Amino acid sequence: MARGRPKVVLMLSEAETAQLSSIARSRSMSSALTQRAQIVLGCAAGESNHTLAQRMALTDATVGKWRRRFLQYRTQGLYDELRPGRPRLISEERVAGLIRKTLQRKPRDGSTHWSVRQAARESGISKSSVQRYFEFFGLKPHRTESFKLSTDPFFIEKLRDVAGLYLNPPENALVLSVDEKSQCQALERTQPMLPLGLGYVEGITHDYKRHGTTTLFAALDVLNGTVLRSSSPFCGVSRTASRKSSTST
Repeated sequence: MARGRPKVVLMLSEAETAQLSSIARSRSMSSALTQRAQIVLGCAAGESNHTLAQRMALTDATVGKWRRRFLQYRTQGLYDELRPGRPRLISEERVAGLIRKTLQRKPRDGSTHWSVRQAARESGISKSSVQRYFEFFGLKPHRTESFKLSTDPFFIEKLRDVAGLYLNPPENALVLSVDEKSQCQALERTQPMLPLGLGYVEGITHDYKRHGTTTLFAALDVLNGTVLRSSSPFCGVSRTASRKSSTST
């Protein structure tokens, strides 16, 4: 004999099934929301609350709660309700203005990147709130990552030659890892800069054209760890600097 109260059959429309399936597979949404979508999909497939709770390592009460919430409010019921507390002091318009200014404009004092203090002064929002919004939206205007897009048509062949020296070095071979350090900032990049965005930092190419500088070259002897170094001045000469390369002799 069946025990307990009879449950209302949970039926989904095609649109709800597609939406819940997308939420359940999402890697960008919160784990709590994806779990709730999986609960509803399991209930719609005919699983009982107890069976579903055991399969998902949850309590029967948790499964029953989100089943009832969905039956009452549908998909909107899976989102967290507003909790009591002090109302927000910063409107969504001010937050949106802060994010737009950080992504689309430069600071007035001539700096190339926003700091938390600068953004707080410009927006009138407290420093701690600006830092919290930066973390929430994944903004890191103080950081820059470099990237390299090789235009060499024989890049793969050269890569195999260099990697082969490390994997299977011949006898009496000298393998050097060479790098150079410039004292002046590169002004002409070979590729356009990737702007700051939500969740990723500003990106610039690894190589560039440089005009007039003194460069320090350093080479690491892979065999014994010896560092060889030399400085070379260049004045008024444009050249393409390849920041990292490997050669063998």
